[in-house]
Amino acid sequence: MTRWRAFTAVLAVAATTLLAACATQPVRAPIAGDAQQHQLAREQALAAQSQWSLQGRVALSNGREGGSGRIDWRQDGARYRVVLDAPITRQGWQLSGDAGHARLDGLAGGPREGDDPARLLFEATRWEVPVAAMSDWVRGAPADEARHGPATRAFAADGRLAGLAQDGWILAYDDWRPAAGELPELPGRVEARRGEARVRLVIDQWGAEPLP
Repeated sequence: MTRWRAFTAVLAVAATTLLAACATQPVRAPIAGDAQQHQLAREQALAAQSQWSLQGRVALSNGREGGSGRIDWRQDGARYRVVLDAPITRQGWQLSGDAGHARLDGLAGGPREGDDPARLLFEATRWEVPVAAMSDWVRGAPADEARHGPATRAFAADGRLAGLAQDGWILAYDDWRPAAGELPELPGRVEARRGEARVRLVIDQWGAEPLP
């Protein structure tokens, strides 16, 4: 099986899961024009918007264990703050930092710090979350190819982005929200998977709230 066929096969499974979850969502009109050009225009708009935020729900799995909760993500260029709150277990954590430093608060044993937020989070929680790349992926755009390698895009029948493959991760997108103000079209559901690692996001609200 070629790399492209493997990507489309895995993407089909992820997209089926998202579509089943979105069965009650209204059907959006197809985009006007070429899908590649539409996506390129989105990516250019996203690159120009360094400050953004999202609030929603996240589910994490490592193949043996899973967890879920509310998520609040705020980004300003390289600076970020990601807060996860699991009300059922009354647990949560906050990951914050910039391009060269990360700090994880809220877990037993006190704060943890390091230069790689993904490694810091994995060592503390065993959750595999590609934090640096997800700041682009969650908005439906490839991460920096110089750091994460080339990306492959796939499009749905309506012309919108359906999936990305980059750095060993497969991402599926659905429930696209219309452009509003300075915000371009953004996904309402995102699933990222690599091996047994899964990150599923349902975004309730996109915005541009600043970091505190």
